[in-house]
Amino acid sequence: MVASECEPFAKTGGLADVVDALARALGRAGHEVDVYIPLYRGLVPPAGPLERTVLALPEPQPPAVAGVIGGDGSTIVELVTGQADGYRIRLVDHPFSFDRPDYYVEGGRDYPDNGARFSILGRACLETIRREGRRVHVLHGHDWEAAPAILSLGSRYAADPTVSPIATVLTAHNLAYHGWIAADRAWSLDLLPDAGYPEGVDLLREAVGRADVVTTVSPTFAAESRTAEYGSGTDDLLRALGDRYVGILNGIDRGLWDPATDSDLPRTFSAADPSNKAFDKIDLAGRLGVDLLAPPDREPRATWGPRGAPVFGMVGRLDPQKGFDMLAEAAGRLVTLGARLIVLGTGDHRLVEGLHRVAAERPGRIVVLDRFDRIEARRIYAGADVLLMPSRFEPCGQSQMIAMRYGTLPLVRRTGGLADTVVDADASPGNGTGFAFDEARPEALVDAARRTIAAYRDEPRWLELRARAMSMDFSWARAVPAYEAAYRRAIALRSGSGAPDS
Repeated sequence: MVASECEPFAKTGGLADVVDALARALGRAGHEVDVYIPLYRGLVPPAGPLERTVLALPEPQPPAVAGVIGGDGSTIVELVTGQADGYRIRLVDHPFSFDRPDYYVEGGRDYPDNGARFSILGRACLETIRREGRRVHVLHGHDWEAAPAILSLGSRYAADPTVSPIATVLTAHNLAYHGWIAADRAWSLDLLPDAGYPEGVDLLREAVGRADVVTTVSPTFAAESRTAEYGSGTDDLLRALGDRYVGILNGIDRGLWDPATDSDLPRTFSAADPSNKAFDKIDLAGRLGVDLLAPPDREPRATWGPRGAPVFGMVGRLDPQKGFDMLAEAAGRLVTLGARLIVLGTGDHRLVEGLHRVAAERPGRIVVLDRFDRIEARRIYAGADVLLMPSRFEPCGQSQMIAMRYGTLPLVRRTGGLADTVVDADASPGNGTGFAFDEARPEALVDAARRTIAAYRDEPRWLELRARAMSMDFSWARAVPAYEAAYRRAIALRSGSGAPDS
């Protein structure tokens, strides 16, 4: 695997969780897995013995900028290899490229040499395979940062007897990010000498066009992304791939996300005995100053009883994609219905300011935590009654799966992986695990919240929904056979047989 992030070594979002969890699941299934990521500033290698290997990567033409090229005309990198949980982690150490304050950006803009940086990551992987001479069946790249590895396999290493037979699989976790490389920097990708890119290189499009098999992270998003609305400029290629493009639903690590063993919770609980979830709710509200007992604005004589008002949590990147702008518009009406809101995340400063203004107008009922806080996120998953995910698009999402594991019902927009994982309790009473709405409008969110609060008032129904949600199995082991099938298909296509081997 080639990726820009992998938990617990380097993480900015869900990609890191997926790469780590999938690698571990494949390892448990008997596969030998290596994961290549950059050795970023501050990254701590795994404990235990580490192997260090110096690699001299052939330089692209024309010569790269000072500091990248070694004295012998090669790019000198060090590969640090250690044992992770069920797989080998292989860290590409090239200080000029990766010893920087951020993984991808500076001052809100992409590093202008991102193409060269991630080309070094990909070439280090391929050169290591060539030098070690081991039989590698599949190169599995994640998002645009892995595209240079797929491109180099078809250019620099196209005739190499060890590397060229490797089948390629690309997983597009988020089609919105393409990795655009300007024309005057295209040479740094180490492409074929006659490859012409007068307008620059769209790394994601190039990798989608060249990979043997392309996957994305849910079946519904695979269908959605074949349309212009969701394909982000790749829909034509995805349609052309036919059955070489598949959606495989992400999972969660049930060991890492387990309310029965989660040491970050005030009190643990389980599906068999969820009673301590009520304590975690009271603790969450008390620490953050949330008033659970005030009646709904429209029903001043009503009381909530011992459970208090329903707490709606929202955790994630403050971005319109995630629907935070819809929440900002709808927040006042949700509170009027009786909800309490706790929002945790960082991102768009305009959304942050808007949510803070709404919170200031309704003290004790809306709390905005403008920060990245892993422990608080876990406590919101455990202590909230409802998790909000009103995403405009969501290739898969893991928060809704985590929430169900922690007995918190998701309220989602019916799109992508949210549609594949959350069953609306009103549309399917015997199978419901949450609530869903279709239109990306604040009014639709409010209507779904109204239905959610009505269910919360009916305690027996709510407890039944909660028990069903907690029983759902979103483990990664469930996804492994689908990835194995994708790998077999890619191997068959690369070998020319056209049919997967058993």
